[in-house]
Amino acid sequence: MCGIAGFYNAEGNYQQQKEKWASVLTSMHKCLAHRGNDESGIYLSDMTGLSHARLSIRDIVTGKQPIIRQKNGKEYAIVYNGELYNTGELARDLRQSGYEFSTTTDTEVILYAYMQYGASFVRKLNGIFAFAIWDDSKKELLLYRDRVGIKPLFYSFVSGQLLFASEPKALFCFPGFTPRLSMDGMREVLAIGPARTMGNGIFDDVNEVLPGHYLIFSENTMSDHTYWDLFRAPHTDSYEQTVE
Repeated sequence: MCGIAGFYNAEGNYQQQKEKWASVLTSMHKCLAHRGNDESGIYLSDMTGLSHARLSIRDIVTGKQPIIRQKNGKEYAIVYNGELYNTGELARDLRQSGYEFSTTTDTEVILYAYMQYGASFVRKLNGIFAFAIWDDSKKELLLYRDRVGIKPLFYSFVSGQLLFASEPKALFCFPGFTPRLSMDGMREVLAIGPARTMGNGIFDDVNEVLPGHYLIFSENTMSDHTYWDLFRAPHTDSYEQTVE
């Protein structure tokens, strides 16, 4: 497993205090080092910062994150935690569309798939994952989570800035974020713990990207998209058909 974190502000310019914000990103991935301590990396642009703590499994040599690619003069970047089971199938289709791979990681496949198919490409993914993609062409940050929420992903806001991370404590590294216990969260811990209601936690103003959802942040607006939901229908097969 790996750890991802970062921040986004459509009206800011993190490059004006580059050393400060790079230090914040470093603090974030250090906070997540127990999720992966083989490598770490950061990406910082005017509007966004991405941070990654890596557990090296696939492509140990060239698989360092964030992965950054260019298309039509615009930059795309990704930090990713997960495992993709249909990497080969997607990579084959992307090669046929003209993409050239410089790694054998599923991370690069996911980034190229987004660049090729757009935000709803996640429906093509078969795996467990949580990842963030920065799209410089649209000035958007996108957060994705797998269908049943195997990989965690939390987010919050401070002074109009989006923060996200694999674990809430990495959010606390951001200047101005003060963790406060949520009364509803404490009720859940004391009443139903270790279970909890999906989307709820013990800290005020810390939200969870729901399973089967992705979020798009653009110009200080947020849209929540459901790409998968469990379908339920009456079971009408006979006993014999069911056994078969």
